[in-house]
Amino acid sequence: MTNLPELPSVMVDDAVRAALQEDLGRAGDITTLATIPANATARVVIASRETGVVSGMPLARSAFAAISPNISFETEIDDGGRVEPGSAVARIEGRARDVLSAERVALNYLGHMSGIATATAQFADKIAHTQAKVVCTRKTTPGLRAFEKYAVRCGGGANHRFGLDDAILIKDNHIAVVGSVVSTIEAARKYIGHLVKIEIEVDTLDQLAEALTAKPDVVLLDNMDAATLKEAVAMVTKINPATKTEASGGIKLDTIAKKAEAGVDYISTGWITHSSPVLDLGLDTIIE
Repeated sequence: MTNLPELPSVMVDDAVRAALQEDLGRAGDITTLATIPANATARVVIASRETGVVSGMPLARSAFAAISPNISFETEIDDGGRVEPGSAVARIEGRARDVLSAERVALNYLGHMSGIATATAQFADKIAHTQAKVVCTRKTTPGLRAFEKYAVRCGGGANHRFGLDDAILIKDNHIAVVGSVVSTIEAARKYIGHLVKIEIEVDTLDQLAEALTAKPDVVLLDNMDAATLKEAVAMVTKINPATKTEASGGIKLDTIAKKAEAGVDYISTGWITHSSPVLDLGLDTIIE
């Protein structure tokens, strides 16, 4: 997959080590230690049980490497690759105790992130015939935002802001406190540097018209039906075509296409990160 971002190894390794420490606890993998001979070896394959998109391979690799540098980890499907039931994702070989002790952490990351990538791909496929791009939100699992947003990219989506500090997003509560749409945008513009974008959420066409007089970089068109979105896009094109449009609110697989066909540039959904089901991946021992 082209233009796929890379996860910094220090970020990956720190997260994986914390997860392994949580899992191994104070005494290690006592089931494996009690039942598996110290000199036993294992050859295993991580395989998909269903159709999906892979994400999280760097974390899976790191989990096995953290347990033992002597484990061989061979990738069969790179992040962003699509799999069918029975597809081999990776092949692992090493001391059996080490392989089994790393298994769950590796699969937890792979399953969760691949689930997000798969859900994102389903949404992206629905709107592939339009100019719109699926983007995620800040509705992520605490501590996992960077990985979940990476998974969105693996599924063909794009990232919204990563936190409260990298872009201005003016919402209804900000406007309510300040008193007006234009005043809120002007206050934001005076505060930020020249590289920071300003987006404002609007619920009605009247609010949109007011916001466009202050020329925001992006308008978030919240909870608008497809017909209203089409009117909103036409208004933006006429008044300030440089402003990008983003649809949000109640985005579902059976509604996203009509909203995209209204002509918006982006469609944001929190569902892909906070509610997507895990992709079913399993580790199977190769018996010869």
